Formats: sequence, structure tokens, C-alpha cells
Amino acid sequence: MSNADPAPDEVACRPSSFAGVLQAREVPLGGPRAMTVRRTLPARERSMIGAWCFADHYGPQDIRTSAGMDVPPHPHTGLQTVSWLFDGEIEHRDSNGVHAAVRPGELNLMTAGAGICHSEVATPETTTLHGVQLWVALPDSDRHTARDFAHHVPEPRTIDGATVRVFLGELAGDRSPVHTFTPLLGAQVDIAPRASVSLAVDPSFEHGVLLDEGAVDVDQTALRRADLAYRSPGSDRLQIVNRGEQPARVMLLGGPPFGEALLMWWNFVGRSHDEIVAYRQAWQDRSDQFGEVVGYRGAVDRLPAPGMPGTRLKPRER
Repeated sequence: MSNADPAPDEVACRPSSFAGVLQAREVPLGGPRAMTVRRTLPARERSMIGAWCFADHYGPQDIRTSAGMDVPPHPHTGLQTVSWLFDGEIEHRDSNGVHAAVRPGELNLMTAGAGICHSEVATPETTTLHGVQLWVALPDSDRHTARDFAHHVPEPRTIDGATVRVFLGELAGDRSPVHTFTPLLGAQVDIAPRASVSLAVDPSFEHGVLLDEGAVDVDQTALRRADLAYRSPGSDRLQIVNRGEQPARVMLLGGPPFGEALLMWWNFVGRSHDEIVAYRQAWQDRSDQFGEVVGYRGAVDRLPAPGMPGTRLKPRER
């Protein structure tokens, strides 16, 4: 998914002492009738959880009465995109020649490396879209790697009063086979009404719990929809309680603190102002660095990059 902000800030991603709950801000994905997403990462209080550097939550939205999702080809560098749906279906095309469907409960992970572009379009059969879009920053040693794509369907695993689907990393005795460039955890956890689940987690990881639906407490802290509860390293268990009479669902993200400073602007992850300027220019010049998406049919053939400020960007301290 593209960052649709028409005037994106350059974000310096560094360690933060913040420990608490991040609240989402609403961002329109496209034009005036477009779908609204709820963004929790990056935030002023905390820009990353492990290598997770971007988190959008959206829906459920009836796209019969809105523009839905039609994101023209747009670029990425220095990251992996994680697409995860609860409802609906999205058609993915990228400049590595991949044409795939994003479906509920199925992981689609795209590695941008040195440069890739892709499009995302809700299929004609889809009436409701509901899911999350996540980005993972690549470490400096691997951020110029080749483009790649992985698909994985995790088997649901029952533990206590919860059903766990582990799409990245390891949790509750289940391990995802999908390769990542830093240790990561990514899982969907569905919790039965009035149930509580205590999960054994890696104490070297920091963790984030993103609430999709339900009345949930994380370590005795109540969450509202789209809140992201942050927990620092040091604990080997995480308790999630569904206080309500309906099923609840959360996304659990984790990883060791990311030890590198990086910069994010629009859809690029880099290390310096000059590098991001060069990425933008390469995209505007239709450089082979990003390639071309074949088969996308939309009102425009690609998203233009937002304009850079007239002065050198200075990263906002976080």
C-alpha cells in the first residue's frame, strides 16, 4: 500500500523510551471518496516496534458505496510489505512479474530491496474490505537485496481460549517458514468471548498489540479499536483478555529493537536525505531501478511522487 499523504514528513526512526498505547490517526487513501485507513506507526511517540515501521488498519468498509482500494503502481525501497486481510480480496501486481491474490488469512510478503513497484486493487467480487498493511524495515546489510515475493497460509492453532495464526516468526509452538532479514513476530490472535490467553513470548523482543475488534485488555490496559499497545523487552509472557460478549481479534507484532537509524519519506526507507531525493528522482524518471507493473488498468498508469520541500529536509525528532 502507498503512503497517500500528499505532503509526507521525513521521519527519523530511532529507539524511543515510550511505553504505553499508541492511538491511530485517520489518513485518506486517495481521493475524496476513498477508503480511510487508521495509522499507528510511525507515531510521534514511537516510530518502530522491532523492524516493524509502518502499520495501517482499515475497514470493515462497504466498497460498493466508496472508491474502495485502487492504488496505482507506486515504488518502495529498503523494506518488505506485509498484506493481511480479514475480509475481501485484493489483486497484487509488481515489477518482479508477480500477479497474486491477497485473501483473508493468507500472508503476502513483498521484498522491495533496492527498488520495486506494485499496484493493489480490490477485486470486482469484493464488497467489504477489512485488514492491515504493514511495513518491515530492512537492515543496512540487506536493504539492497533483490526483489522477492512470498506467500504463506498459516494453520490456525488453538491455545487456551484463542486461535492463533502465525504468519512470521514463532509463537505458541508454531513457526512460519517465511524468511525475514531480522527476527520478527507477526500473528493474528482471535479470542473467544470472556476468554483470556497468556502467550509465551521472546523476552528480547519488544511487542505491539493492535486491536481490530472487541473489548480487549493487554496486560490490564484497555484498548480501543485500532489502538496499538506497546510492551518493551524484558517479559516472557503477554496476557490478552477479551472482556466482551463477542469474539475479539488482535494483531501481535514483535522483534528485537532495531539498532539502526533510518529515514522514511513517502514510500521510501533510506538512510539519508540525499538518498531519498535520489529515490524520488529515479521514480519520476521511470528508472529501471523500480521496473514496470504489467497489467494494471486504472485512471493513471502510476502514482507521481509528492513534491520535495524547497529546503533540505530535517528529520523530526521522535
